[in-house]
Amino acid sequence: MMALFGSNMPSEVGLRLLLCPLGSNIVVRTACCSVGVALPVYNTFKAIETRDQTEQQRWLVYWAAYGSFSIAEVFTDKLISWFPLYYHMKFAFLVWLQLPTVDGAKQLYATHLRPFLLKHQARLDQIVEFSYGEMGKFVSAHQAEIQFAKTLLVKMWMSANEMANDILHPGQRRGTGAIEGPRTLRSQANDVIEGPETQVENSESENDE
Repeated sequence: MMALFGSNMPSEVGLRLLLCPLGSNIVVRTACCSVGVALPVYNTFKAIETRDQTEQQRWLVYWAAYGSFSIAEVFTDKLISWFPLYYHMKFAFLVWLQLPTVDGAKQLYATHLRPFLLKHQARLDQIVEFSYGEMGKFVSAHQAEIQFAKTLLVKMWMSANEMANDILHPGQRRGTGAIEGPRTLRSQANDVIEGPETQVENSESENDE
């Protein structure tokens, strides 16, 4: 029975997505990631490139509000993620944060986040300074290991890139070699042809002497 249930699981998930896509947590979670991260990243990029200070300010406030929400979600996700329609409410909240007509991020920042940060700013500055100091000490103490890991990652990335090129463009290197081969042979042949001419010229110069 478990085997039968396990074999029907993919089809059950597929039917659920097909018949009721908005009721699927997979679809809603993907929508939350797209609305909460992907769209703001692109809008932030546009604000930076156009140097629009109003838009830059708006998206800075959004990221402050979204970051605070993400920190709170780390501690509460396991407790309330089972709640019915949790991801639907999260999706609605993310839309509310960045929708221009309501500008929820600005409201959240002005009413809750800014007063809290101003109240604890001195203590938070100490924590941030201590954290950056410890990170600097860690990097200095493990410089060799970090450099080794960096080199290893670069080599892995180059190997993966070469494998991807071999898969996407099979025979490209062979084609390059086939093209370069005759050129090399042709240059060698020219050397062979030019050789006797040089000897003839040398012999003629000796006869003239």
